[in-house]
Amino acid sequence: MKIFRYAFITFIALTILWIDLPRAIPINVGLFGKRIKTEIPVLELHFTIGDNQVVKNFNTRLGLDLSGGSHLVFQTDTSQIDESDLEDALQSTRDIIEQRVNLFGISEPEVRTIKSGNVHRISVDLPGVYDVAQASQLIGQTAQLHFQEESDEVPNESSPSAVFSRLTKETGLTGKDVERARVDFNTNDGTPQVALEFTPVGAKMFAEITKRNVGKPVGIFLDEFLISAPTVQQEIIGGNAVISGSFTTEGAKQLAIAINSGALPVPIELVEQRSIGPSLGAEEVKKSLVGGVIGLGMVIIFMIGYYGRLGLIASGALIAYGLINFAIFRAIPIVLTLPGVAGFILSIGMAVDSNILIFERIKEEQRKGKSLEVSIRLGFGRAIDAIKDANLTTLLVAFILFNPLNWEFLPQFGLVRGFALTLGIGVATSLFTGVVITKWLIKVFYKQ
Repeated sequence: MKIFRYAFITFIALTILWIDLPRAIPINVGLFGKRIKTEIPVLELHFTIGDNQVVKNFNTRLGLDLSGGSHLVFQTDTSQIDESDLEDALQSTRDIIEQRVNLFGISEPEVRTIKSGNVHRISVDLPGVYDVAQASQLIGQTAQLHFQEESDEVPNESSPSAVFSRLTKETGLTGKDVERARVDFNTNDGTPQVALEFTPVGAKMFAEITKRNVGKPVGIFLDEFLISAPTVQQEIIGGNAVISGSFTTEGAKQLAIAINSGALPVPIELVEQRSIGPSLGAEEVKKSLVGGVIGLGMVIIFMIGYYGRLGLIASGALIAYGLINFAIFRAIPIVLTLPGVAGFILSIGMAVDSNILIFERIKEEQRKGKSLEVSIRLGFGRAIDAIKDANLTTLLVAFILFNPLNWEFLPQFGLVRGFALTLGIGVATSLFTGVVITKWLIKVFYKQ
């Protein structure tokens, strides 16, 4: 049983090291008179979801303040939008822009709506993109909803991907012909769906489209992205339609907002564009890393000098904590900004704090004349409550700062959220390393 446990721990450790690997490592060694030339590649996963090939890499993502990028500002034309629909239309436009740049592989764009008097603007910060012209092309034109049917010019194949690829013929029915989209619920099973209400002209066009496409799919596109392709069962008259599928209530709400935004288009015009370098500069980033390494080294020297073998164990657990944390950052991935790095460094301090609490409890029990084995058991037991309370309190603060529910009375800025996210992950990881890894290392070193 122990062999399997150690094999599993070794596998996890090697996987973490592989994820943390910054680049491929060449291997050139002589063995039994032969020269072996190979390399340890950077970890990259390839898998298939449906008809899509997905590549998962584990690169370090840097934010705008560390890597630089592009800054774009778009001004919206809201003159044709009712006041009651303005907020939803602007929010949908912001979400569509963010989704679009994410599809091009840009890590964590920062997209914000800005209001100055009656003027509404959308600012877009794109880390790692230095070609401003290319960046503006990624944003493109205003998102538009449109309906497409099968084209006779595409070969008639039966696979799902082939059916979708045939949906290339424009029907002429667009978002301007949709009066309203709203979230509804299926009366039979209660599942969420999106109900469409067409204008009089749109209702007539939709009836004609469904009449000639009975038994065939009709594609509903937002820009060039297919959001639904229901198969028409019969001619639909009356100006109402339903988009059903595997929707959650939130997913159906977001789709309804996106369709309403297509029905109420918000034209956008690029009014500012510029490339920006990292606000800290390469030299400042380098100095920060050197300072962090020096600080970590001093902590390790203190722990070993004051606690001896226990300090050596704590240093090993601290290194393991750093490797695990960095692997989590790369696997999610998390975009590292300067506040995010600050949150990570703060969590390192809390990881050391946990070990100090444990070791002081162990020494306290030894001073009472108890054996090392009993002292370790009691020391962990009495320190764990204080460690949990301290870490849970910090996690609560990180949750409030991250504000995942977007409460308006709490911070909503990306830099604050970056700090909260790295702090929260760091504290959770430190709780694991301080209690699990440190205890395991003590058992191994002291043969408990």
